[in-house]
Amino acid sequence: MIKKLTFLLTLMLVVTGISAQQWNLMPMPKSIEAADGAYRIQSEGVTVTLQGNYHQRLPMNAAWFLTRLGKRTTIPMLPKQGKEIVVKVNRAGTVKLGENESYQLKVTPTEVTIEAETDLGAIYAMETLLQLVNRDAQGFYIPAVTIADSPRFPWRGLMIDAGRHFMPVDVIKRNIDAMAAVKLNVLHFHLTEDQGFRIECKTFPKLHQLGSNGEYYTQEQIKEIIAYANLRGIRVMPEFDMPGHTTAWMPGAPEIASAPGPYEIEKRFGVFGATMNPTSEKTYKFLDKFFKEMAALFPDEYMHIGGDENNGEQWNANPAIQKFMKEKGIKDNHQLQAHFNKRLLKILQKHKKKMMGWDEIFQPDLPQSIVIHSWRGRQYMDEAAQKGYQSVLSNGYYIDLSFNARKHYMVDPLPDTTHLTAEQQKRILGGEAPMWAELVTLENVESRIWPRTAAIAERLWSPNPAAPIDDMYRRLMVVSQRLEETGSRHMANREPMMRRLAGTSNIQPLMLLTNAAEPIEGYKRHGSQKYTTYHPLSRFVDVTMPDAPDAIEFSLLLNRFIESKSSDTYVELSKMLTRWEMNHQQFAVIAKENPLLTEVEPLSINLAMLAATTNVMLKQLYYGKMLTKDDAAKMERVIIELAKPVAEMNLPLADDAKRILELVTDSTNTLPSTEE
Repeated sequence: MIKKLTFLLTLMLVVTGISAQQWNLMPMPKSIEAADGAYRIQSEGVTVTLQGNYHQRLPMNAAWFLTRLGKRTTIPMLPKQGKEIVVKVNRAGTVKLGENESYQLKVTPTEVTIEAETDLGAIYAMETLLQLVNRDAQGFYIPAVTIADSPRFPWRGLMIDAGRHFMPVDVIKRNIDAMAAVKLNVLHFHLTEDQGFRIECKTFPKLHQLGSNGEYYTQEQIKEIIAYANLRGIRVMPEFDMPGHTTAWMPGAPEIASAPGPYEIEKRFGVFGATMNPTSEKTYKFLDKFFKEMAALFPDEYMHIGGDENNGEQWNANPAIQKFMKEKGIKDNHQLQAHFNKRLLKILQKHKKKMMGWDEIFQPDLPQSIVIHSWRGRQYMDEAAQKGYQSVLSNGYYIDLSFNARKHYMVDPLPDTTHLTAEQQKRILGGEAPMWAELVTLENVESRIWPRTAAIAERLWSPNPAAPIDDMYRRLMVVSQRLEETGSRHMANREPMMRRLAGTSNIQPLMLLTNAAEPIEGYKRHGSQKYTTYHPLSRFVDVTMPDAPDAIEFSLLLNRFIESKSSDTYVELSKMLTRWEMNHQQFAVIAKENPLLTEVEPLSINLAMLAATTNVMLKQLYYGKMLTKDDAAKMERVIIELAKPVAEMNLPLADDAKRILELVTDSTNTLPSTEE
């Protein structure tokens, strides 16, 4: 209850101290107190003065801060000129789980001061400071404010799957920069899959030579990524999935397989039979050598071994494995995998690493030093915590499934309703947003990660309760633009993709449609057709974003209109609907005799009709006119029909149309329909 009151008080301070439109912070700080006045950024710019003991990452991040500030303001940030921003730190931080990441930030009209125990906290403070920068007719300024901040959870991650589709080094680096901007601190690097073995292995070179189609990271590139992440205060934890999801291992290491093969890299997606042999000493000798090499390459204390979705087909069909199970009293494949995990744990411990894996690895007789990565949900995390195990939540954060930010934002690793004791709650380490790569390539992966992951980052950093959804979306739209300053291409890559589809530089009608449409959610796309690694993923649906930006804007405006009935807001809404309604005429011109847009044209027609229908209902709502039940039922059938998926896309406007319909339906009026 105290935490709730503290956060509500924070929101009150935000509103009373300064216009809410100026607090474009994400994540929201733990404590924020507004003051009078502002720190003006003059034409001579600002400079950052560092004090105390710190790692080389601090001056590099100070330079990164000044570079972005200069680009935003167009003011040259010359060394040792302009006002000072003073940064004081006590010691160099270590990029590890549980390091102190807190900071204090004070802005007055005459000075800006950052104080932190470690340089990691100071780096986060500079990110907050950059988010505070605002503008008015006089120029750029930072509002006077005092902030005391620290993360709610120590584990705040993004998982990037480079196994199913390879992600080049520059893509990984761009995402590291974006992660740092929203205070995420773990890059979970998924490096092996049925579709690819993505890391150079000098001990067993056939692994990457035969298992990657030539797309893999050299060890020098891995070192480069780790060093780059370290400078941003981000851990890099590798995942080597086993004993299942290992098809790509087997062309180069058939001796550790549970069936003779032959094997080749999978081009399809799903759960396959290829599985390591848990009864052969060859397997463990091989893995001992493999992890010795990988442990020396990756400095993080944790290694993720996957452990999920083993279908057991090869184990069931192998007489030698069945004989082993009978002799050892192993009753089923679940127990056999537990046997594998125990042997694997000893190997990891030998090389001074801690084991992390998906829910399936949880066994009560494994030591409490392992970390459970939960895709199943809080129930399983709570059970693990009660038995002394630490865990990280990903259930509800699967950003590859195209759920909107609202749904992710409502997920909490440790809600206030928890029944865990205070000691058990400490075992909930935080969460990770997994970006599985069946349906993304380097061209559109960033548009699937950002900006929604910023909303997840807030839930992992900021105190409870969560901010109102409207405010979250308002800030998220600003943060999306700010993420472009870090180099993220979540918006930039969309236009070239659209020009390719259109075959012309005139893409405005297509962009208007794509900004109003979203990919279908969940696993529905997987079921719509059999995708493979050969699919280029360059269709219209691959350009759309899980939170259609114009649809979000419309929904926020509608919320405001429902509360205020403002004529100005009504006009804005009506203009948006009219633009959507009229857009199909221009879209049809580009789509004519264009086979790439044939599947999309029905969606454009549906948007036009849905917008026209919604505009009629909005006008009725504005003028206080009501529909009879019968008319409303007919209107609802129209909306439902227009809302049906087309070419693996939805129109989120349909949800707002249904909201308006409810508001203009007279629940007491039973007059017959006026429609003939």
